[in-house]
Amino acid sequence: MEVKTSLLDNMIGVSDMVLLEPLTEDSFLENLRKRFDHNEIYTYIGSVVISMNPYRSLPIYTPDKVEEYRNRNFYELSPHIYALADEAYRSLRDQDKDQCILITGESGAGKTEASKLVMSYVAAVCGKGQEVNKVKEQLLQSNPVLEAFGNAKTVRNDNSSRFGKYMDIEFDFKGDPLGGVISNYLLEKSRVVKQPRGERNFHIFYQLLSGASDDTLKKLKLDRDFSKFNYLSLDSAAVNGLDDAANFRTVRNAMQIVGFMEDEVQSVLELVAAVLKLGNIEFKPESRCNGNDESRIKDKNDLKEMCELLGIEQSVLERAFSYRTVEAKLEKVSTTLNVAQAYYARDALAKNLYSRLFSWLVTRINESIKAQTKSRHKVMGVLDIYGFEIFEDNSFEQFIINYCNEKLQQIFIELTLREEQEEYVREGIEWTNIEYFNNAIICDLIENNQNGILAMLDEECLRPGTVTDETFLDKLNTICAKHQHFESRLSKNSKFLTDHSLPHSCFRIQHYAGKVLYQVEGFVDKNNDLLYRDLSQAMYKATHSLIKQLFPEGNPAKVNLKRPPTAGFQFRASVGTLMKNLKTKNPNYIRCIKPNEKKASHIFTESLVRHQVRYLGLMENVRVRRAGYAFRQLYEPCLERYKMLCKRTWPHWKGPAREGVEVLMGDLQIPTEEYSYGRSKIFIRNPRTLFSLEERRRECLQDLATLIQKIYRGWKCRRQFLLMKKSQIVVAAWYRRFAQQKKYKKIKSATTVVQSYTRGWQARKLLRELKYQKRCEEAATTISAYWHGTQARMELRRLKQEARNKHAVTVIWAYWQGTKARRELRQLKEEARNKHAVSVIWAGWQGAKVRREYRKFFRANAGKKIYDFTIQRIMQKYFLSLKSNMPSMSPVDNKWPNRPYLFLDGVHKELRRIFHHWRCKKYRNQFTEERKTVYEEKLEASEIFKDKKALYPSSVNQPFKGDYLEISKNPKYQKLSSAMDEKVLLADVVNKINRANGKGTARIFLLTKKSVVLADQKTGQVKTSVPLPDLDSVSVSTQSDGFFALKLKEGSASAIKGDFLLSSEHLIEIITKLHRTGAMAADREQLNIDISDEFLVQFKQDKVCVKFIQGVSKNGNNASCKRKNNRLLEVLVPSSA
Repeated sequence: MEVKTSLLDNMIGVSDMVLLEPLTEDSFLENLRKRFDHNEIYTYIGSVVISMNPYRSLPIYTPDKVEEYRNRNFYELSPHIYALADEAYRSLRDQDKDQCILITGESGAGKTEASKLVMSYVAAVCGKGQEVNKVKEQLLQSNPVLEAFGNAKTVRNDNSSRFGKYMDIEFDFKGDPLGGVISNYLLEKSRVVKQPRGERNFHIFYQLLSGASDDTLKKLKLDRDFSKFNYLSLDSAAVNGLDDAANFRTVRNAMQIVGFMEDEVQSVLELVAAVLKLGNIEFKPESRCNGNDESRIKDKNDLKEMCELLGIEQSVLERAFSYRTVEAKLEKVSTTLNVAQAYYARDALAKNLYSRLFSWLVTRINESIKAQTKSRHKVMGVLDIYGFEIFEDNSFEQFIINYCNEKLQQIFIELTLREEQEEYVREGIEWTNIEYFNNAIICDLIENNQNGILAMLDEECLRPGTVTDETFLDKLNTICAKHQHFESRLSKNSKFLTDHSLPHSCFRIQHYAGKVLYQVEGFVDKNNDLLYRDLSQAMYKATHSLIKQLFPEGNPAKVNLKRPPTAGFQFRASVGTLMKNLKTKNPNYIRCIKPNEKKASHIFTESLVRHQVRYLGLMENVRVRRAGYAFRQLYEPCLERYKMLCKRTWPHWKGPAREGVEVLMGDLQIPTEEYSYGRSKIFIRNPRTLFSLEERRRECLQDLATLIQKIYRGWKCRRQFLLMKKSQIVVAAWYRRFAQQKKYKKIKSATTVVQSYTRGWQARKLLRELKYQKRCEEAATTISAYWHGTQARMELRRLKQEARNKHAVTVIWAYWQGTKARRELRQLKEEARNKHAVSVIWAGWQGAKVRREYRKFFRANAGKKIYDFTIQRIMQKYFLSLKSNMPSMSPVDNKWPNRPYLFLDGVHKELRRIFHHWRCKKYRNQFTEERKTVYEEKLEASEIFKDKKALYPSSVNQPFKGDYLEISKNPKYQKLSSAMDEKVLLADVVNKINRANGKGTARIFLLTKKSVVLADQKTGQVKTSVPLPDLDSVSVSTQSDGFFALKLKEGSASAIKGDFLLSSEHLIEIITKLHRTGAMAADREQLNIDISDEFLVQFKQDKVCVKFIQGVSKNGNNASCKRKNNRLLEVLVPSSA
């Protein structure tokens, strides 16, 4: 990937319009087209960035791009919005200069996206940290909220900003964001009641109906069908590529991140629903006896639902739509409203309700994102405001918008000239006056306090009598007729009398961007912006939490008969404040251009772009920039870029950079009138001179490239030759070694063969000799063996004969003795058989006799007796085994011997149950009444907190002591003990949380059967006593902290100072005793216990959200409380706690 080191490298067209040659409108447009076709959407005019909307995603906003432009010189890389954002941020951080970024252009040109890119870049390059990241996230998430309520789909843009926004982002001395402040200008509230064809109402209406849940819509009394609401246009309700349901979820999440409470979000949605319901109210005429017509509401169902949403009596609002009360100093006059006036009043109320809701949203966001510290801040302002507008029908809104752009053009020219002049003076270059068109005369025509158009419009609105748009135009024709930038058909200037392009009911102003024709119809009504006092007073009577804040003028106690300021007066004042603010900051400009009306990529409509170039004054900007010197550059980068053009500076210049540039320019023989030397920069007058230098540099680079190629190729060939030579030597050496080794092995093998044949012959000869000697020895041995064998056999035969003679005598004697013994044995056996036969016969006869008598009885009862005997023995064995293996007497001991036989299963279970009940009864009989109460409290604590509160498991093994302070025995609390009329059920030290800073103050917490008492720990003085009937509920978190909130019933005497947020180490015991005391009282309702990680606590008049999150606490393992803003206390609970 090629890395650019200068703006001039690889340019497509001209990156900086100041260098465009020749400078004409056609060449300007052609350069924009050429860059746009190559996806180069950014172009410079000096330090001004021109941004073309590509209408598609480009891969030029990645984190790598952010790092590429970070801490780089503005002209070092190709044009990009990141370069301007980085320049502004570094000037603010390093030079302590407040910055402002002005983003202008017509609808659909990409102003909102440009502001997002600037903010995302600043967020990416500034510091990191938990608090810094939170501030950055809140600043970025404010955009989706404001876009939902302030943007709409138009024919030119699917996400068009219908309001002007200026955000001041505040930084500390390190350049880390601390917060911000948002200002809004001229919300197009007329869009609420009517939209041009092909356009939509504000996004929030469609997002609410598409993305809200069915339960939410039911509470708001709304239906998802857009066609049921008169204020929503149907021809463009669905927009391609726009997911209203997903955007609604994004808006809800963004509001939560910014800091909106849940009840505030619900209140906002109720007001949005009320606006939709208001549009469905229709009127019908009704004749009175005096002949006048008055209005009546056709269907009161929508009115009823709207009144229920806002908490207004239906009759009060219905009367406000039918009558108007005019108050003078001493009298009131009530008149009826006809149908047209009633519709006007309805639309005026809808516009004012939505407009004031939007202003409240901006104020509420400012409360959350404002910097908490009061030290001096560095400020970067981002202005995203509508561009110059020229439509077919231009009215009061376009007049106001174009007036604002005239003021921005005026300050742009002034600040640009001032910046140029300051740079010339800083560099010591002579300043020459520049001719340019000064639009101060146009601004004076509009804003002059005496004869200005806005002043005359206010005067006409305040004038008594009949006031119409025609009388206003007559006044303009009389006073402004001779002004050179004002044109009217009915003016006294005769040259416009026959101008048929100028209708009678219009006037034309020649702005800096061109002539604009304004329709005078509606100027007076839109400037008045009246809301009948009856409607304001009806709104003030609402019980809704926001309505009274939005309509303070409806308070009957503060009736102001003075006419409210007009819309034009308010806008002129806000524009004046904006201009003063911008003049105190260093400006940076982004000019956004829309390439086509089709919102399609790769289409460049020349006529449309030409029109925008004219009214943005871009050609004027280029002429002002290049009126003196078209290009300037620091000496160091200039010398580094062009040093190869001079032999004296190439390749290295060792002196000061300015002297090197002087040598370079002198050697190139450039005329001295074409450039000038400043203190740190060289100034080049004509772009042709710069392009000539670039052309010479390009040619020189080609020569240098050729030289480098030649040297490189020679070096490469020499290196290849030396490598081949070295390789040849190595190959030859290895080959010679291989050949010698092969020859040696061949000789060695031949020698080995000769040796083996010789040794074989010698071995065979020796073997033959040895075999002959062995055969001789074996023959002698065999003869000797045969002889000895013969001698041994003869001796053996003699010995055997002698042995046979001796054995014959022994055998004869043995046979005789055996015969004698057998004869005697037979005699003895015969005698024994005779005696045994008698015994056997007698036993057999006795057995037969017994069997004959017992046979019948035995066959009938033997089986049952054997079974009973077996069962009896088994049961006896079972009970003896159960006795020896009996478990302990503890009720929590679940051990029990195993069942030995299946048929004993029922008996085994029943015996286990009986034994457990018996030992539980024995265990309960040991309890005293006091111990029984403690166990009942433990049981109740388990029912309340088990599996709901993370702190509960650690409290199970801790006994409930009750009186931890020993009030009655401790002499320090003798006075406090005597003040208690009843028995103290619980006494402990708790921390009372302060709303202002989240810190705790030690208090003594006493609980009796009738009240809760908080007393000072040091003095024992009673601070607060709350009767138990005044307690509504107790709120705790699900985590392992000790925080709890005592919520008091609204309207009770104890609720004046608000609820109590406390912290205790014995939270489980305190809540259990409170709940038990309330449950035991017959005349009181049971105390509600709310277990949630986020709940509301009433502090006097304000509701504060207490939110529990897990993280690392500064107090070690203890939870800490910290105030985040006016409506949020955050409790940090350690995850290990």
